[in-house]
Amino acid sequence: MTTSSSLKQRLDHGVLLAPGVYDALSALIAAQSGFEALYLSGASIAYTRLGRSDIGLTTYTEVEDTLARIAERVDVPVIVDADTGFGNALNVGRTVRGFERAGAAMIQLEDQTFPKRCGHLDGKSVVSAQEMTGKVRAAVDARHDRSTLILARTDAVAVEGLDAALDRAEQYLEAGADALFIEALRTTEQMAAACERFAARVPLLANMVEGGKTPVQSAQVLADIGFRIVIFPGGTARAVAHTLQGYYANLHAQGTTAAWRDRMLDFDGLNDVIGTAELLAQGQRYE
Repeated sequence: MTTSSSLKQRLDHGVLLAPGVYDALSALIAAQSGFEALYLSGASIAYTRLGRSDIGLTTYTEVEDTLARIAERVDVPVIVDADTGFGNALNVGRTVRGFERAGAAMIQLEDQTFPKRCGHLDGKSVVSAQEMTGKVRAAVDARHDRSTLILARTDAVAVEGLDAALDRAEQYLEAGADALFIEALRTTEQMAAACERFAARVPLLANMVEGGKTPVQSAQVLADIGFRIVIFPGGTARAVAHTLQGYYANLHAQGTTAAWRDRMLDFDGLNDVIGTAELLAQGQRYE
């Protein structure tokens, strides 16, 4: 069974919690922690590969390369953030085909203009609903395997209001989207309204951003509202950045890592995580 097929089946059995990852190491540790799916965040790629904000600087090739490295390392379905599809409907087709080859189980597309920005930043704008429905149709037509799911995201709540965003989501669903993502819902009442309209018909994704526009809730609370996919996309990068601030500040001040030893893996510990012994044993079979 492909990871796409397994994700499609998994969505029929309770809420799916997918942590944000940004490279093969974070994906490996998340998989070892027991998660059944991973979310490759475009924002986190910008944070970690570029040291920059999520304002449309990340490219198709950077995301595809990161996705391929993750899919080669872990056998867990990956939901990948494809931003706006990196262009028009023709670019969307190329993006879907490339991301599918690289190992995506679900591909997310959004209706922002380019350059896009993080869904929880102010100042967003959106393309017409007609343009986005064309992109969704292009994505559906481009995929090789119908088990590769298309997740349509609308950022219109901040621009046009909740009712318009829900109407857009309806059009994206009619265009063939397999799941919906209504970004930056402001209140639990808005979240409930989205679920009341769509939850019985299609998987809805809830995006939990620490300090963002949407109230952060647990996966179970969100499941009770009606969401079937819950992501914490940037939490990993924020946790790592916080840890690195402390680590580097201490090393700079003390000139040693001694005070951090109980908060670090040692040499053997990291090799255990990444499977060094198993890899060396595999190599010995060919000697």
